[in-house]
Amino acid sequence: MSQFFQIHPDNPQPRLIRHSVDIIRQGGVVVYPTDSAYALGCHIGDKNALDRIRRIRQLDDRHNFTLVCRDLSEIATYAKVNNAAYRLLKHNTPGPYTFILRASSEVPRRLKHPKRKTVGLRVPQNSIASALLEDLNEPLMSVSLILPGDEYPLIDPYDIRQTLEHDVDLVIDGGYCGMEATTVVDMADDTPLILRVGKGDIAPFDD
Repeated sequence: MSQFFQIHPDNPQPRLIRHSVDIIRQGGVVVYPTDSAYALGCHIGDKNALDRIRRIRQLDDRHNFTLVCRDLSEIATYAKVNNAAYRLLKHNTPGPYTFILRASSEVPRRLKHPKRKTVGLRVPQNSIASALLEDLNEPLMSVSLILPGDEYPLIDPYDIRQTLEHDVDLVIDGGYCGMEATTVVDMADDTPLILRVGKGDIAPFDD
């Protein structure tokens, strides 16, 4: 049965953040809040946890996961970012965007797009997510919490707990964080391409 932590959305309790990160490092699958919706996350190097998330979401091997990063410098570790892309990222992170970029050699092969060798990265503007990433000291492997057959993410932590209490190791109740997905921007080539319109404003990328 999953654990259930109520973490303050503005001032996350350090003890609960540390305990959450311990669960992630030990191979746990966690539900955590972001600036767009609740998400499923696990340790970047844990294939078993990744497979568990695939089963929960009923995803095939072709579905791309996102690396959720602390800041822009961490993105630069896992992606190849040219000067023009860097400027755009600097002005739009943190925020409700997922950026598709050329993956660096730091990214595990199973997380890269098999043909394009790209990876999705994002920096959420959420105090709990930021605290988790700071303590973890590396990105979270992550995917939105949209269950099979649903059109929108789950938004109520108590519903999430009831639905997934035997499938995940921890549900973090960070209050209401919305149900709108991120805006997805493909920046692997010279011209940004909007792949999905979500919560993030598309104007900076839609020249």
